Amino acid sequence: MTATPPAFSLRDMAGGARAFPTGRPTLIAFVKEDCHTCNLAAPVLEAFHQAWGDVADIWMVGQTSDGNAILKDRHGLTLPILDDSALRASLAWGFEIVPAVYWSGQDGVLRSPLEGFVRAEWEALAQTVATDLQARPAAIAWADLPDWRPGCGSKHLDPEIHDRLLAEAEGSAIRARRIEIASADDIAEFMFDQGFSDGLPVVPPTPERVLRMLSGTTRDPQDIVAIVPPNLAPATVEKIAINAVMAGCKPEYLPVVIAAVEAVCTDEFNAHGVNATTMGASPVLVVNGPIRERIGMNMRLAALGNGNRANATIGRALRLVIRNLGGARPGGVDRSTLSNPMKFTMCFAEWEEGSPWEPLHVERGFKREDSVVTAFAMTSGPVQIVDQDSRQPDQIAGTLGLGLEGMFLPKIRRMPTDALLVVCPEHIQTLTVDGPYSKQRLRERIQAVTARPLREMVASEVSGAGISRSSAAKMSEAQLDTPVGKFADGKFIHIVVAGADAGKFSAAFHGWVTGPMGSTVVSRKIDC
Repeated sequence: MTATPPAFSLRDMAGGARAFPTGRPTLIAFVKEDCHTCNLAAPVLEAFHQAWGDVADIWMVGQTSDGNAILKDRHGLTLPILDDSALRASLAWGFEIVPAVYWSGQDGVLRSPLEGFVRAEWEALAQTVATDLQARPAAIAWADLPDWRPGCGSKHLDPEIHDRLLAEAEGSAIRARRIEIASADDIAEFMFDQGFSDGLPVVPPTPERVLRMLSGTTRDPQDIVAIVPPNLAPATVEKIAINAVMAGCKPEYLPVVIAAVEAVCTDEFNAHGVNATTMGASPVLVVNGPIRERIGMNMRLAALGNGNRANATIGRALRLVIRNLGGARPGGVDRSTLSNPMKFTMCFAEWEEGSPWEPLHVERGFKREDSVVTAFAMTSGPVQIVDQDSRQPDQIAGTLGLGLEGMFLPKIRRMPTDALLVVCPEHIQTLTVDGPYSKQRLRERIQAVTARPLREMVASEVSGAGISRSSAAKMSEAQLDTPVGKFADGKFIHIVVAGADAGKFSAAFHGWVTGPMGSTVVSRKIDC
């Protein structure tokens, strides 16, 4: 509570307006009817009113309309009882316990605040008021009152009420346009009808929920995080928080969502192209660093599937931002021929502790202690790569390569396209059975086992895809016999570790076009 408490205007039980400051010395007591200590204090406040009501304003401010009437009848009160059932004055004054009593002079400056009931403090208050008013003492049998009684928690601090009050208060962080719906409307159906959903139910982003979500970051709610293609709409922290609420995120997930939005809204990632392509590309997020454990992300059993709230809702929140702010909706900018389920969500954490290699974010230039999200533009996946028989490192590496050979189509080679390879723990054990097996060695092995003569890439009666016959006719026999690997460069193969201890099943995500004409992998540090 500040030295000069906030002004307010409330109605008394007769419907009259009462405004503070009043221009006179004023004693204000905030109470609620179901508080035993407030009931103990009510006759004392009435005695104050009887003694000094002609020279000062002695007001009781009740936190429930019905409770005010009960207090009046129960104790035969004649002092003015004001209705703060909206609890806005209580919030503005910032106390925690009722009764909360404030004495201020004619200037409205606070003199002696107190909460609860300590008889010695109330006696001292009565003496202060009488002295300030140069008036007779109030007629109170202090000896008949208990030495001490604890107060009760103020109603405005009830969890279901407090966030709503903060959201509605003047100076609230909430600035987004609010939509009012009829009381008979079904909120979930309304959200579907307005096109805010990805096809699954969303959590209504009430002001109090959004305010709770914003508590997950120290950033200003009106900071512009990114401009979201294709609509080129500004994504403020608040608007990202709104979509995070709809996705089902917890507040502690918000920094990850913010960093993901920053990553995909770069020119390098090319979110417009990713969302407009008929191939059905979508962001896949990999999270590294300490935040994985802090927010409970899954990197082990079922890491790429359902069942983990952080994984599922972080990826979904990003997709909702792209949809609701960027405008990338199926049938509009999103022209995917088939699309893919990753357009609902795809986010997981790397199991760094089970990896023999540097984590993805360290490999990409960050410190191990940094928390980082990396965004890939992927068109399909996760596609499982099954090998329960290989026992030698190069064998399992060969299997991983063959598993990637079908990306797009086996006949398509020298692909300037990213692939995200997720190696499971049992395959890691086989890779390292004879000692270290570097990522570079794995990439080289993948390129080697997928190398095929160019002549196998020529269009044929089996498949018209690949090198056209007219182009092949211009090549020498030596050129046609030249083996080429699957990827234009091993650097396009990104490797992480995830999954349960049991099961020899790795997985691959197949990428979209890489480079200036497509999408480049982007990483962003996660800051609170």
